[in-house]
Amino acid sequence: MSDVALVEKLVDKHRDLKNEIAKVIVGQDEVVNQILLSIFSGGHSLLIGVPGLAKTLMVNTIAQALGLNFKRIQFTPDLMPSDILGAEILDENRKFKFIKGPIFTNILLADEINRTPPKTQAALLEAMQERAVTVAGHHYKLDLPYFVLATQNPIEQEGTYPLPEAQLDRFMFAINLDYPSFEEEVDVVKTTTSDDFQQVDALFNAEEISEIQHVIRRIPVPENVIEYAVRLVGKTRPTNNAPELVRNYVDWGAGPRASQNLIMAAKTNAAVNGKFSPDIEDVQAVSFGILRHRIIKNYKAEAEGITEEEIIRKLF
Repeated sequence: MSDVALVEKLVDKHRDLKNEIAKVIVGQDEVVNQILLSIFSGGHSLLIGVPGLAKTLMVNTIAQALGLNFKRIQFTPDLMPSDILGAEILDENRKFKFIKGPIFTNILLADEINRTPPKTQAALLEAMQERAVTVAGHHYKLDLPYFVLATQNPIEQEGTYPLPEAQLDRFMFAINLDYPSFEEEVDVVKTTTSDDFQQVDALFNAEEISEIQHVIRRIPVPENVIEYAVRLVGKTRPTNNAPELVRNYVDWGAGPRASQNLIMAAKTNAAVNGKFSPDIEDVQAVSFGILRHRIIKNYKAEAEGITEEEIIRKLF
C-alpha cells in the first residue's frame, strides 16, 4: 500500500479510534488527541492532573482500542529499580533466571511518577530513550511499539521528588488535564453509577502502529516549516537575542529535542487531518504540549503568575 493510501486510511481509523475511546471516556477530547499524536509519533507523554480525572482509565482504554498490551506501576517512595525492570533469581537448577518486570509491555502507565526517588525514576530513562534495558550486564530489547505514559499530581507536593529536567525532556508531550464541564460531569456520573458496561474494540495492532510510525517519518516537511519550528524553540532560550518576555521570565529554554518533537508531532497532526505535509499551523497546534515542560520559569514569573502557556502564545 502506498504512503498516500496509508495516510488516507489513518484519517478514517483515527476518527473511528476517537469514537471508540469516547464510549468510555467522556470529554477530554484534546487530551486524548495529544496522547494519540504522541503514540503515532513514537513519543512518551506526561499527564498532569488532580486525582479522579480518569487518567488511569483513559490510558487503559486507549491501550485496548489500539490493541496493545498495557501494564501499570504505582510509584511509591519505597519502589526499587528491580520492581520496574525485573531481577535475576536462582531457579531450581541453581542457575540464574531473569524474571521480567512490568516495563516489558507496549504501554506502561507510570502512575504518580514523582512519588519515587530519582534512582528509581532513572530506571525508566534507558527504556524511554533506547527501548531496551540492561539488568546484571545483560541487554534486553523491549517489545515495539513502546510508550511510557506517566501521571503526576500537581497539588500534593509533600513527599515528592520533582522530575529532573533531563527526564522531563524525554517526554514528548506534557498534557494538562482539567476538570470536566458541568454537562460532562453529569454524563460521567450517569455512566459510572449504572450497570452499563461498554466494550472497547481493538481497531489496531502493534504491527499497524509501527507501520504508521514509519509512514509519518517519511512525510516530507517544507524547509520554512522546519525553520519556523527551530526559531520558535530558539525564542524560548533567554539569550541576548530572545524576546523581552523570555529574558524577564525564563531561566532555561527548550533544547534541540523540542525542535525534533515539534516537527514529528506536526507531521502526525497533519496526517491524522488528511494532509500530506505539515504547515506552520500544525507546528503551532502541538507547541503547547511540547514546550510547556521545557520552559523553566524564574521566581519573577512565579510571583507574577505568568504561565508557560502565556509565554508560548506570545512567541507565535
